[in-house]
Amino acid sequence: MEMKNAENLIKFIKESPSAFHAVQNIKNRLLNEGMTELKEHETWNIVPGGKYFVTRNMSSIIAFKVPENDFTGFNIVTSHSDSPTFKIKENEEIVVNDEYVKLNTEKYGGMIMSTWFDRPLSVAGRIVVREGNNFITKLVNIDKNLLVIPNVAIHMDRTVNDGKKYNPQVDMLPLMGDIRCKGKFMDMVAESAGVKKENIISTDLFLYNRQEGTVIGANEEYILSPKLDDLQCAFSSMEGFIKSNPEKSIAVYVVYDNEEVGSGTKQGAASTFLFDTLTRLSTALGKDNRDYLKALASSFMISADNAHAVHPNQPSLADPTNKPYINKGIVIKYNANQRYTSDAVSAAIFKGILDDLKISYQSFANRSDIAGGSTLGNISNTQVALNTVDIGLPQLAMHSAYETAGVKDTTDFINVCEKFYNLSVRKIDNDNYIVE
Repeated sequence: MEMKNAENLIKFIKESPSAFHAVQNIKNRLLNEGMTELKEHETWNIVPGGKYFVTRNMSSIIAFKVPENDFTGFNIVTSHSDSPTFKIKENEEIVVNDEYVKLNTEKYGGMIMSTWFDRPLSVAGRIVVREGNNFITKLVNIDKNLLVIPNVAIHMDRTVNDGKKYNPQVDMLPLMGDIRCKGKFMDMVAESAGVKKENIISTDLFLYNRQEGTVIGANEEYILSPKLDDLQCAFSSMEGFIKSNPEKSIAVYVVYDNEEVGSGTKQGAASTFLFDTLTRLSTALGKDNRDYLKALASSFMISADNAHAVHPNQPSLADPTNKPYINKGIVIKYNANQRYTSDAVSAAIFKGILDDLKISYQSFANRSDIAGGSTLGNISNTQVALNTVDIGLPQLAMHSAYETAGVKDTTDFINVCEKFYNLSVRKIDNDNYIVE
């Protein structure tokens, strides 16, 4: 089963060249499971026992399952759909010496730029076309090996192996072809979307790595793939959500966009998307604001965003006593300055769930002299405040164009999410809880 889940994850990532495609794939999977799509601009009719989902911006999605009986709270797992890449700018083509045509791009998120060199690349995302008074959004995936960002030969840069600082406007622009392709980029975009080029009025297009994921290792223990941060968590929590059958709490599956650039968008973790969805859901089930706030007190969130494993060539970069390894357990993240939300209460509840499943867990903290990043939990809590644990699946080369993670970890998190969604976490006194 572990290998089958790994293969399905690799297929999911291959079919998700952009955040828009990832959410479309999730949406298709949920529809195939008999779930009902809700629209933010329409009235919601929700019934006990129902299964629903809603999207925002085509790049974020929230799905939920309502128990047959009255609910005690919300059990939420969050992840994100975006990954570091390069976004295509407006007026995209640049001609060099009347010989080359390259594309003008800018950084999206904090990628390891050197990993984008000398790989087959292409373009995916969305466009907006005008049809009379209608503005229609369409997905785009130029499904061919189209681009490359070529390295400079060592003969022309003898210091390249001594440490290199890359200029994203100079060093990282992708080559599309020779002068014969001048003016043809938008033709390819239009053909991919099945529209006329003159009807395209706006775009959100990004580079993506065309190298497919694979399983490697002497014991086939590792997954090597683009976008493992964070599609590994998005995929695993989706699988656990689909398998779940909640009886007491409402199971809520959340995938946000724009985590890699701070989450401060209408579809990011800092937005009102989760708050809007939970309050509309609660109201549709006949609850008032007091009922909603009571439910939040007996709710729990798993903020799932991949974690740093100990690096085999640089083990000293890890904290002296908190050393996660791939396939050795789910990672619980801690940070004294609240870059992660895990505290004694949320970590204890999560550990209890893992202990009951006999699934191992590990701890992550940054070395005290190395600054780390933040993730979804603390940002999302500014809109919907509830007990939250920040966790991740251990991986190497985070924010590389090609990352490494664990085969076993994918299945472990699927099982954790299925179990979690079937539980209720009820507050019984100030900071005392019962999980059943």
